[in-house]
Amino acid sequence: MLGASIGRGAMRILNAMVRGLAAAGVHPNILTAIGVCINVGCGVLFGIGEFFWAGIVLIVANVFDMLDGNVARQTGNVTKFGGFLDSSLDRLSDMVAFLGIMVFYAGNTPQHSILNVILAGVGMIASVMVSYTTARSEGLGVKANVGFLQRPERIVLLIIGALSTWDWNSDNFWFNRMPQVLWVLAVGSVWTLVHRMYYIWKEFQKLEGVKENE
Repeated sequence: MLGASIGRGAMRILNAMVRGLAAAGVHPNILTAIGVCINVGCGVLFGIGEFFWAGIVLIVANVFDMLDGNVARQTGNVTKFGGFLDSSLDRLSDMVAFLGIMVFYAGNTPQHSILNVILAGVGMIASVMVSYTTARSEGLGVKANVGFLQRPERIVLLIIGALSTWDWNSDNFWFNRMPQVLWVLAVGSVWTLVHRMYYIWKEFQKLEGVKENE
């Protein structure tokens, strides 16, 4: 009940923001560009070790990510270029967050960890490949939004990891969760990629079988 109430309240706030931006004539592509700039700031914060604030900024960035599409539909500015821009900049946003994490753990600090650099790198590569396989397969006639760790889940995990990593000097188990989150992101993204590739292969097998029978 509480979760549903919070969700409804959040949607009311989001819808009010969409109506206000649409009334003000703000172009959705501007919102997309602002969102990616905020995500770059998030990557910088990760890079300098300000994980908690990076999580806060990541939440703000994804509010803009939700706004642009809704404003586009509200104002009738839904265009193919807008969809292309949004999708392309989403990939950039994903990569700068992971890059910031890699820079931090690769630095000459007490938190230096080659393992965490590798995990973040694997997560970045696999997450981009998951998105690419979807876009490529859809271009060839197969829709493949399958797998348990898609972009919304990855963002939520990054936010959880960031907000629970804010006191490097504490021995408290809950104050430094990003390494565990990186494991989930790396393994989950690779598993999702493999699942999606297999699903696409099976779908193409079906399509080719249909063509042979025609």
